[in-house]
Amino acid sequence: MVDFWIILTGALVAGSCGFIGCFLILRRVAMLGDAISHAILPGIVIAFLISGDRGTLPMLIGAIVFGLICTVLIQSLRQTGVQVDAAISVTFTTLFAIGIILVTLFTRQVDLDLDCVLFGEIAYVPWDTITLFGTDLGPKAVWGIGAAFLFCLIMVTLFYKQLKITSFDPAMAAAIGIPVATIHYLLMGMISVTTVASFESVGAILVVAMLIVPGATAYLLTDRLSVMLGLATLVGVVSSILGYYLAVLLDANIAGCMTIIAGLLFVMAFLFSPKHGILTRKWIQRRVKASLQS
Repeated sequence: MVDFWIILTGALVAGSCGFIGCFLILRRVAMLGDAISHAILPGIVIAFLISGDRGTLPMLIGAIVFGLICTVLIQSLRQTGVQVDAAISVTFTTLFAIGIILVTLFTRQVDLDLDCVLFGEIAYVPWDTITLFGTDLGPKAVWGIGAAFLFCLIMVTLFYKQLKITSFDPAMAAAIGIPVATIHYLLMGMISVTTVASFESVGAILVVAMLIVPGATAYLLTDRLSVMLGLATLVGVVSSILGYYLAVLLDANIAGCMTIIAGLLFVMAFLFSPKHGILTRKWIQRRVKASLQS
């Protein structure tokens, strides 16, 4: 049963992150997920200092607030002429540094340290459970990440058309009356929710990988957004399952092995994708050349 909870947690994290990460890739702001996952650290710390509780709700609120602050700052810098990569780097490094300082100054006597925030430990998930009326309902992380995944799924379902159009052609979206800025901030809010829900199980650094790698893999395999979303989720789930057993085999960090598997799946797509794979293209070129010579 322990194996099941660990794999399920990893699958929910990788699946939900890959699901919404597709939109970051289409918008060509993949590193925005990296920025938000680091920039929400001061929000988490401040929420803890105000509430005195490490519960999911106060930290979720703090994370969402600072995730949106990060997005607003980046957008403001871009509008003043700063390049998007520079705006992202300046914003998230500054906010993350503030978060580190707050952690070291005010949370030395509690279980809120940099190791927990940066790396997480998914192996401990099965023992941090929720009990209701004497009934064990399962790991807290599964409920938290599952709720985040359900929230993102509902939002994407409700605003699929708006997210799709603003991702491919924001100018046309604005011309037909879609509130581009509002949809953008909705997406950033979903990323914040998913990131903070995943913090304790895999940590911020590994969340970044799951936000980008499954979606990038799916991007190489299809040209349809709906299929891309499904493939990204599937890649995340497969990475979770195979990554867990790789970690058991190597006696290594579980979340790290899940990310390695996701990276290997990306490499395979990069090489063998039917349309975009490097080796596939060379094979097609050789067949065409051979047919012309014959």
